[in-house]
Amino acid sequence: MSQKISQIMLLLVCGFSISVLAQTNVTKDAQTNGPVDTTLRIATINMQQTILASNEGRRDFEALNFKFEPKEAELKRLSEEIDGLKKQLDAQQNMLNDESRGELVTLIESKKKNLDRATQDAQEDFESQRRELVSKLLTKLAPVVQKYFNDNHYSLLLDTSQPWPQGLVVMSSPASDVTEQVLEAFNTVSGVPALAPRNNAVKPTKPPTT
Repeated sequence: MSQKISQIMLLLVCGFSISVLAQTNVTKDAQTNGPVDTTLRIATINMQQTILASNEGRRDFEALNFKFEPKEAELKRLSEEIDGLKKQLDAQQNMLNDESRGELVTLIESKKKNLDRATQDAQEDFESQRRELVSKLLTKLAPVVQKYFNDNHYSLLLDTSQPWPQGLVVMSSPASDVTEQVLEAFNTVSGVPALAPRNNAVKPTKPPTT
């Protein structure tokens, strides 16, 4: 998502640069074509929030989490099984001979490796599908953002998804934020109705954990 947003931001910054350069010819343009609107309009938007809070985003991310719930339950069961074996080893340390103790230690290590591998695979699979989902939603959102930008005659639109210093915006006024307006427009365009919260919460970015 970061790469696509960066591309969008680059296009908007280039557009802004062109508009600034054009202001040097305002007098000439005014003489030939009449008055020119030179008002500099800047807005901010939290693209990540717009995607995650949208009706379509909530629906699709909730479905993704629901899809991985069985895998998460399986990883939790394996982790609890390993914890049980560790407790057994601690409790029977003085009663086990070297061979039995070694077999139990080997069993624990083997199950731990299997758990680590399964956890990594699940996390990578989840992240891959999450990225695909974000890319799909961003592709649908981009034209809505562009239309709002054009219709409201903005000169520059900045993404506040990442706080400074990772992000570009150091400070901004709430009055400049158009996230809610674009979110409402995106929900209208997508046609996806608002969803009732499942289990009172939607956790769109949570990977399977042990």
